[in-house]
Amino acid sequence: MVSVVAVQQEGNASIVAGLSPEDSARVLEALAFVEPIYRGKSITSGQDALAFVQGVAGVLTALNVDAETRIAGLLFELHILDLDVAATIEERYGKDIADLVAGVRQLMRFHGLTFQHPQEVLRGKNAAQQAAAQIETLRKMLLAMATDMRVVLVRLASRVTTLRYFAENKMENETTAQYARETFDLYAPLANRLGIWQLKWELEDLSFRFIEPVTYKRIAKMLEEKRIERAEFVATAIERLRTELTTADIKAEVSGRPKHIYSIWNKMRGKSIDFSELYDVRAFRVIVDDVKDCYTVLGIIHNIWVPIPKEFDDYISRPKQNGYQSLHTVVVAEDGRPLEVQIRTREMHHFAEYGVAAHWRYKESGGSNFAAQKYDEKIAWLRQLLAWKSEVSDAVVEQEEVRRDWVEKLKSTTLDERIYVLTPQARVIELPSGATPIDFAYHLHSDVGHRCRGARVDGVMVPLNTPLKNGQTVDIITVKSGPGVGPSRDWLSAGYAASSRTRSKVRAWFNAIEQQETLAHGRTVLEKTLQREGKTAVNLEELAHKLGFAKVDDLCLSLGKDEFSPRQIEQMLHEGEEGKESRQTEPDEASITRKSRASSVVQGAKSGVLVVGTEGLMTQLARCCKPAPPDTIVGFVTRGKGVSIHRLTCKNFTEMSSKAPERVIQTEWGASGKDTVYPVDIFVLAGDRQGLLRDISEIFLREKINVIGVSTQSMKGQARMGFTAEIGSTAQLQKALAVIREVKGVLEARRQ
Repeated sequence: MVSVVAVQQEGNASIVAGLSPEDSARVLEALAFVEPIYRGKSITSGQDALAFVQGVAGVLTALNVDAETRIAGLLFELHILDLDVAATIEERYGKDIADLVAGVRQLMRFHGLTFQHPQEVLRGKNAAQQAAAQIETLRKMLLAMATDMRVVLVRLASRVTTLRYFAENKMENETTAQYARETFDLYAPLANRLGIWQLKWELEDLSFRFIEPVTYKRIAKMLEEKRIERAEFVATAIERLRTELTTADIKAEVSGRPKHIYSIWNKMRGKSIDFSELYDVRAFRVIVDDVKDCYTVLGIIHNIWVPIPKEFDDYISRPKQNGYQSLHTVVVAEDGRPLEVQIRTREMHHFAEYGVAAHWRYKESGGSNFAAQKYDEKIAWLRQLLAWKSEVSDAVVEQEEVRRDWVEKLKSTTLDERIYVLTPQARVIELPSGATPIDFAYHLHSDVGHRCRGARVDGVMVPLNTPLKNGQTVDIITVKSGPGVGPSRDWLSAGYAASSRTRSKVRAWFNAIEQQETLAHGRTVLEKTLQREGKTAVNLEELAHKLGFAKVDDLCLSLGKDEFSPRQIEQMLHEGEEGKESRQTEPDEASITRKSRASSVVQGAKSGVLVVGTEGLMTQLARCCKPAPPDTIVGFVTRGKGVSIHRLTCKNFTEMSSKAPERVIQTEWGASGKDTVYPVDIFVLAGDRQGLLRDISEIFLREKINVIGVSTQSMKGQARMGFTAEIGSTAQLQKALAVIREVKGVLEARRQ
């Protein structure tokens, strides 16, 4: 009984190391609270519940985390063992710890996702790359879901504890292999990114033990066979170096370096070398007080043993890109075999061991785009927070305000502005923050987005503009393809799509529909033109080529947009006909005009006129002067018809304002619709000739100006023409007038 109590006391002490007396008491109270609840119960992996949470707390203690994190490590399994007790966590321990426990439980939901290998992911030639991308996205999702990074630390500690249990009990089956593969793919890289090397190395070794048991045992056996010989050699070398350092009056810590089996295997595989050729199987590390001593120690080592020049690296004067600093050298020992030595200061050692350096970038991602760089910077900031906590002395940690400052910084650190959600098949989808089910649907496939009519989030029907959250499972409800099926224009408005990619796909769908309508209209114009000319049997492809189009559809699109005149088709059809009079007859006025566009202010489009100092007044553009941007405008308050908008130079306005100046109101152009057009009157005076009206109408067509009214008079050899045209701005009009003035016989062309 005494031995059991002693063991229990030793275990209790191991989970409060480094804490103040007050925090130690809180952790031990939490342990006392959960002991009767956990006793005799097991968790999903088969471990004893009490032993498991004590192991988790022990790992967290090794990381020197705060009391709240250790308490969360003791409590988080209550959610599956006793829901009634779990409900009292916030009341008993406060919201901070309750949030930590809830965060850990949320991450625990995703156990197993990495080895489900959904069919939609592992399909096609790039299945391996897709699976790797899926695992990488899942890593980001787990970090993004943990708004308090201490949650991730508890999750890593729980996985280490589980794998230790499997190893101690020599459990080798499908379940342990799945745990190991998930750890290797997900949790070891996470520990690496957070710079928690102690956990990263152990997670890799434990995973490797179950994934490659034969290789693991072979390397472990080789290490063990030479262990006594190696230990004796290293001990002798260390003692000899210590003597030399004492003689040189240098204070230093000299110790053997730990050997990680997965790291050894990785080097053997990567460099295609045998175990006996590894330099760092026999190795030790020297830690000194300052940089000057590093180089002094290096000189002493090179004096004792013969250095191998090509194996020397000075990472102090030339640090690695991730900030890592140390001297690395390989020397030939007395027995002719290599010995590796690392020399660094205490500060450099702490930096390397606790991982503020971000060397995961060049070992894992290799990415260099801007988004990856920003993500890396946030990861580095997080590691600095973790490392800073480890560097603070116990005396400082006991200061409540400093401890709270560290916790708040850690809680507020977010890794990116993305969210990570799941398909019903457990595929992880990365979306921008604020994304909705519409964004999710279009990310899966454009066709899924077009046919989307509803969504379930975690099994509950939600509106399509509902913002999604990390970790949610989204199921899109679609309709079958067919006429009338497609997105809604509402999806382009704010709130329905956070992704520009989604909005682009919706716009593309509507553009395609409009193009089909334009194509159909153009084909109708072409067919009517051919029927009118009695040329329905003509080869359309040849006709399109003669008119300068690559294919018939291009010709029809141009006709549908009014960019190409049917008259040019008529001319082409009659070119080369002998004995026939030229068909270049003058078009009648009705054939030149078109219906007013839907975007015209005549049809009710927003004019963009702002009445200064007043909102909500009805305005109308005066017909006498037909103002258009950027004309200088002014308003006149009418009786019963709102504010009439005139050009400042309008004669009618001058007369009205002189009679009733009190009804004049200041106005200006504001924001109008993107394609809004305004009617203006144009006067053209020219010498009358055959084809004059045709030539001028083709200029309007070429300049994409819609003519909605025409009147012509011919007297004494002169033609007086009036046009009502729809323009977007006076700049467009001035350009057209300049071209009309160049037409043969035109004497004057101006806006009325």
